[in-house]
Amino acid sequence: MTRRDFTLMTAAATLSAQTPMRIIDPHVHVWKRDPAYPWAKETANPPTEDATPEMLLDLMKANGVSHTVIIQVIHYRWDNRYARDSIRKHKGKFLGVCRVNPESPGAPDDLSKLVQEEGFRGVRISPAANASGDWIAGPLMPPLWRRTRELKIPMTVLTSTSRLPQAARLIEREPDLDVVIDHMADCPIDRPAELAKLIALARYPRVYVKISHTWSLSKQPFPYRDTHDQVHKLYDAFGPQRLMWGTDWPLVERHCGYAGALKIVRDELKFLNDEDKRWMLAKTIERVWPFG
Repeated sequence: MTRRDFTLMTAAATLSAQTPMRIIDPHVHVWKRDPAYPWAKETANPPTEDATPEMLLDLMKANGVSHTVIIQVIHYRWDNRYARDSIRKHKGKFLGVCRVNPESPGAPDDLSKLVQEEGFRGVRISPAANASGDWIAGPLMPPLWRRTRELKIPMTVLTSTSRLPQAARLIEREPDLDVVIDHMADCPIDRPAELAKLIALARYPRVYVKISHTWSLSKQPFPYRDTHDQVHKLYDAFGPQRLMWGTDWPLVERHCGYAGALKIVRDELKFLNDEDKRWMLAKTIERVWPFG
C-alpha cells in the first residue's frame, strides 16, 4: 500500500465515522378509526387507538429516522386505501407494501393495479401455520410470485418457520425476485431445528431477513439478551447486507417502544460494527426499497 492509498483509506474511514448514520424503518403499520376507512368484516377485535402517519412522523423525527416503509395492516385486509392515502399525503417520507387476497385468482391483476396506478412498492403474504394457510402450496401462488417479479417489487412473507420450506420452493421458481422474511419468521429461540429452516434460505442470494420481534421471542426483559445469539447466527449466515431492522410500530409500544427497537440494533448487539449497522439500519433496506 502506498502512502497515498493509506492516506485516502484513513480519510474515508474518518469521514464514515463522522457521517451521521442514516436510518430507515422498513416495517410499520398505520390505521385510523374512521368510517371512511372501515375495518374488514373479518376483523373481530379492531384497534381501540389510532396509529396515524402523523404520530409516526413525530417518532421518526425524535429518533433520527428519515424514511419508513408502511406495511398494509391486516385489519383492513385487501383495502389498501388508508396506507395509500397516508403515503400520498406525506410524499417522499413513506413507501408502501400492499396486500392482495392470496386465495383470489385475480390477485396478480389486483397487484398490478396497486403498483402501477396507486404507487405501492411491495406486496405481503401471511400464510398461517394451520390449515388456513395451506394456500401457500396451492396453484394460485406461482402466478402471484411471477407477477411480483415482473413488477420488480419485493415479496414480503410473514409466516412461521413451518412454512419456510414451502416458501423456498416458490423462491426457487423466481430467483430474480427479492423476498423479505418478516420478523425472523418468529423462530423460537430454543428450537435450533426451526432456526435451521430460516438459515437454509441464505443459499438464495435475494432473500433478506428482518431482525425484529426480539421482544416477542425473548424470555427476558429489554434488551432481550437471550435472543442475541439467534440474531448472531442469522448475521453469520446472511451477512449484514441481507439483514434489516424494523420496529413493527405501533405493536412495539406494548414492549420496548419505538426508541427501544432502534437501540437494540444500534447499541445492544455488541457483535455489530459501525459498517454492519449502516447496512442493517439503512443500506440493506435501500437495496430492497430505494427511496432516492
